Amino acid sequence: MAEELIRVEHLKKYFKVPAGTNHAVDDVSFTIQKGETLGVVGESGCGKSTLGRTLIHLLESTEGKIYLNGQDITDVKGHELKKVREKMQIVFQDPYSSLNPRLRIENTVIEPLKMSGRFHSKKELKEEANRLMELVGIDERLREAYPHELDGGRRQRVCIARALALQPEFIVCDEPVSALDVSIQAAVLNLLQELQEQLGMAYMFVTHDLSVVRHISDNICVMYLGQLVEKSPTKELFHNTLHPYTKALLSAIPSTDIHKPMQRIQLKGEITSPINPKPGCRFASRCPYATEACQQPQKLVEVEKDHFVSCCRIKEIG
Repeated sequence: MAEELIRVEHLKKYFKVPAGTNHAVDDVSFTIQKGETLGVVGESGCGKSTLGRTLIHLLESTEGKIYLNGQDITDVKGHELKKVREKMQIVFQDPYSSLNPRLRIENTVIEPLKMSGRFHSKKELKEEANRLMELVGIDERLREAYPHELDGGRRQRVCIARALALQPEFIVCDEPVSALDVSIQAAVLNLLQELQEQLGMAYMFVTHDLSVVRHISDNICVMYLGQLVEKSPTKELFHNTLHPYTKALLSAIPSTDIHKPMQRIQLKGEITSPINPKPGCRFASRCPYATEACQQPQKLVEVEKDHFVSCCRIKEIG
């Protein structure tokens, strides 16, 4: 049986804004096992990236608990935080803006190695950097180049090499292929999967592309305005979609089957504001099944084995 790596309990991240309090991540709970990939999907602005950044302490949580290997890391500071960050890394969406334009590729990979204090000579640093760059497929002729001299796919490989430098157990992949061409996307996705098989890391894969998340994830969480509305194993989610919002998301996946035309679900109505939201289902204003009962707080409940849904009418509409 797989061993638990990450556990998140009732995590919240709020931001103070002039109009009130933005509930970017609101009462989110899940687990990630060692070596598995958790896909987090939802439309832009739903809180996916904020969730990933809060998890690895790029943002500090408002409430809730985060556990790594059973250790509470919610409020770690100083030296303890540095040790935690060696185990948890991130690959950002835009590989160009996340690289220092003044550093050569080799020096970009050497930098975290040097900061770690694990290597004691320039020769050791260079050897380890070269090993990492070879691992992710960066040609030797490109290692003295600057980021602007590389295409998007190679830049993202540099970012992956940098994330791997300290041998992390967990990596947040924050839409790592959305800024790349389709053919390059496939190569980067295959690289991430190969590295996972070799090194045994766990991923949180944040994306709005359901085709990508289906390909790479073991389990999927669907977010809507800061909350989880559905979570289940990937195969189960695609074969037995339950929440109305998830059904609408899946209906938007392009199909090449000319004998089975797409039955797209068009959502209507105003999107609820995440600023000072009222209790109740945040999807209710766009849901064709909404009733008065949906104005009450919703809970994520297990309706089938390992399949959780946040909808009080799920038995009626399922």
